[in-house]
Amino acid sequence: MSKLKIPPINPSRRTFLRGAGAMAGSTAMLAGLNSAAQAQEGEPIVIGCPAPLTGIVAADGIEFRNGIEMAADEINEAGGILGRPVQPVFVDTESKGDDVVIQASQRLIDRDNASALIAGYNLETGTAMHDVAADAGIVAMHTNTVAVHDELIKSDPERYWGVFQYDPPETVYGTGLLKFLADIEAAGTFTRPNKKLAIVTGPGTYSVNIANALNDHAAEFGYEVSLYETVKVPVTDWGPTLAKLRADPPAVIAVTHFYTSDQAQFMNQFMTDPTNSLIYMQYGASLAAFRDIAGDNSVGVTYATVIGALQDEMGTAFADAYKARFGENASPNGGGQTYTGLHAYAIAAALAGGVGGPYEEEQNRRVADRLRSLIYRGPMGTLRLHTDTQSAWSYPSETDDPSLGMPHIFSQIQDKSKDGVLIAPWPYEKGSFQMPPWMQG
Repeated sequence: MSKLKIPPINPSRRTFLRGAGAMAGSTAMLAGLNSAAQAQEGEPIVIGCPAPLTGIVAADGIEFRNGIEMAADEINEAGGILGRPVQPVFVDTESKGDDVVIQASQRLIDRDNASALIAGYNLETGTAMHDVAADAGIVAMHTNTVAVHDELIKSDPERYWGVFQYDPPETVYGTGLLKFLADIEAAGTFTRPNKKLAIVTGPGTYSVNIANALNDHAAEFGYEVSLYETVKVPVTDWGPTLAKLRADPPAVIAVTHFYTSDQAQFMNQFMTDPTNSLIYMQYGASLAAFRDIAGDNSVGVTYATVIGALQDEMGTAFADAYKARFGENASPNGGGQTYTGLHAYAIAAALAGGVGGPYEEEQNRRVADRLRSLIYRGPMGTLRLHTDTQSAWSYPSETDDPSLGMPHIFSQIQDKSKDGVLIAPWPYEKGSFQMPPWMQG
């Protein structure tokens, strides 16, 4: 029997900045790796993934499936988790809400005997998996990016010991954008034509919370909110909203509604008569599907994500391997999420001495304990979890050390045939903000 093969670790600052280390960890992690147990016999470890494989956000759901499959193959090539192979199983949540996500999660446990649930985001309230996982005594990980997760975990940490949000909540987006705008103004790469900020949001809690944060803090950064518009989704006709924007052109238009196809249609219709406004799109523009639909109209758009593939040595190597496997139009920003989640879970499980099955709470609690203390450096940056909320730390909003938080990435599309150029934060930037082609100099 072979032991689990663990990549070498070098957590030096120089290695971090070069992006060459596979991970960085605490003394407890190193001690655990150095005392790895003998390989175990047993059935494959089933990892359940409830994902939106059809419906309005299927583009992301397919990437979530890709990321899990890629990570599982790498883990199995390295010997699995203490000798046991990982077997991912997927159930389509159809881009629907809590009821469907709950049913899918329960099915993965009851029918497929899933030892853990690892997902990206689903179109639910943000806590649909929590009670399913708690009742089954297993670990569940997601990137729903919602503050309601934090609130629920803090309200009953004993019940929700095993549920983790492995990216930061959406609350960092609003002030993060305003700080970014201030930074590019200070750098002289953006000059606002006026003090107006227009906010366009969808009805979902995620989008609304970001919009509200922008609305609440705009004045602190010298902006006046000239429009706060909530649209019904999905959106095919942006005419009424664009009419309001053209009647009172703002310096910045922030679209916090994140559906990729809706954002692309916004740009296609906006560019028929553009205003002199910087365009910020929430997350959706990070996917290749946005550039496919918007084409030339995508160039100049700025977007952000609190969990995205970096363009350093590690992130680029991941993106190249990901696209080589899944095609040039595949989106590492989506697949990298579940890729990160499964790799982090595998390391924590190995440190804990193995994985428990459903209702084997004692062993699964050991895995959860390891996750809380883990510092994992992957292609999306550093995953480190708050112990009280079990959400990821954000850099630079919650820590000024890039080696201890997941970076809030700002990118700009400067070539429709390529992923956006990462323009913030330091030390990850690969280019600078450029005035969009439709804006006056």
